[in-house]
Amino acid sequence: MIISDMMSETYHGGCADCPVIWKNFRHLSESELRLIDENRYEAAFKPGEILVKQGTPASNALFLASGIAKKYLEGINGRNFISGILIPGSPLMGPGAYTGARYTCSVSALTQVKACFVSFDVFRKLVRENSLFAESLIEDLTLQLGNTGQRMVSLTQKKMAGRLAELLLHLADDIFGAEEFGMVLSRQEIGDMTNMVKESVVRILNSMEKDGLIRISASRIAIIDREKLLFISENG
Repeated sequence: MIISDMMSETYHGGCADCPVIWKNFRHLSESELRLIDENRYEAAFKPGEILVKQGTPASNALFLASGIAKKYLEGINGRNFISGILIPGSPLMGPGAYTGARYTCSVSALTQVKACFVSFDVFRKLVRENSLFAESLIEDLTLQLGNTGQRMVSLTQKKMAGRLAELLLHLADDIFGAEEFGMVLSRQEIGDMTNMVKESVVRILNSMEKDGLIRISASRIAIIDREKLLFISENG
């Protein structure tokens, strides 16, 4: 299922039948899934609205049922760093579930979003009682840590064009599953995700379009020359 389908769907059933169920919930029994259903609530958000605020008490894990959201760290002098894009089925837990009891990042909607909030108390209970669920959760957290480390390497060692090419390929491959997609990130947000100022983002995008690597039309971007874009991403 591509992201456009997941964005448009509205689902009102339980976790067991959810079309974007988190894969780790497959390790739960029927009674454990009922426990999740009994301790979750849903909410709808408009583009720009905040789902989770950094520094506030952390009492729930967050899952997107539809739409796209950005996860970001609130930095110095109002500058944000976007650490990731959340799509349906993506979990947001973080260390606040076990340490500090506060959210360590903020999340805001990039499109219309429907989200599920599940009590951390329930998660901790399932981790204690279901070893397969606990192991799958550790695997997810380890994968996230590895991805974060790779992003730090890219941000500190790649040139600006390489960082931007990497982001465009990430959006195409991991978020939208298509060579052409609506750019849900503003030029400033692209800069917040690639550690660049807005003016540099605009300049490099225009250069990529002029060189025939991408096509920009209104709020959409199409990858035209994937091979060259991948070369820039890997060598930039």
